[in-house]
Amino acid sequence: MLFSLFYSKILLFGEYGIIKDSKGLSIPYNFYKGALKVDENPDETAIKSNESLGSFAEYLQQLQEDQPELVQFDIETLKADISKGMYFDSTIPQGYGVGSSGALVASIYDKYASDKITILENLTREKLLTLKQVFAQMESFFHGKSSGLDPLNSYLSLPILINSKDNIEAAGIPSQSKEGKGAVFLLDSGMVGETAPLVNLFMENLKQEGFRKMLKDKFVKHTDACVEDFMKGDVKSLFSNIKQLSHVVLDNFKPMIPKQFHNLWKEGIDTGAYYLKLCGSGGGGYILGFTEDIDKARTALKNHNLEVVYTF
Repeated sequence: MLFSLFYSKILLFGEYGIIKDSKGLSIPYNFYKGALKVDENPDETAIKSNESLGSFAEYLQQLQEDQPELVQFDIETLKADISKGMYFDSTIPQGYGVGSSGALVASIYDKYASDKITILENLTREKLLTLKQVFAQMESFFHGKSSGLDPLNSYLSLPILINSKDNIEAAGIPSQSKEGKGAVFLLDSGMVGETAPLVNLFMENLKQEGFRKMLKDKFVKHTDACVEDFMKGDVKSLFSNIKQLSHVVLDNFKPMIPKQFHNLWKEGIDTGAYYLKLCGSGGGGYILGFTEDIDKARTALKNHNLEVVYTF
């Protein structure tokens, strides 16, 4: 059986904010990838993944019964393949905010959805929104509540600009500068993050008026500005807004930042050597960093692994 490869993603801007209609920008990250696979002699990881796919298949069967107009799958073939030992073979680290479940969802849709929307057709806004809706329902199996963006990014392998909940488009982002010192990087926290509890905490916080006001007046405002600056290639304004955003996150999203990184986060803001922000829901996994001078950032963060994902 031949299966397609699907890549990880990085949500540059918009984590949590897109739940409340902020802008967002998601880019594919081809360093990590995954594909469905069948092995003669599966290892423990493969067996675990296969069991998880079994539960996922049951969930998808229920989903198509509950929402027949939304999506239909070839459940029989899916279950038959799972019984042959099919699993998701992936280098994408789980709980790291780079879309491990998104790539899995994209691969299942690609292989087993009936009347699927393909990446080869003219992707109108309606088709993108339909895909996003389908993927949100599918990925909810893993996270409790999903925007559907991770699988969408993985499926299309294109940058996606989120203007609002109902307005998304495949986007061209400014090309990278080979000579530039500015960079976006991933910082490995060395621990796994759990998405569902943190999203639940965020939803609880939204019940407080003060938190909602901060979100609208500060978090969403700076997130939107960062997206606009990035798309325009206005690096000076971008770093001014990222600094503000980093500050807002440190002040208001502390539970989403692993404790041992609180000081490091503040040092970046104080020195200007780098600015940190959440990568996905936080709580561990990767932390996203922005710097105007990657050498400075490497020196300041010399005890940590940095992976550069984009250069200015």
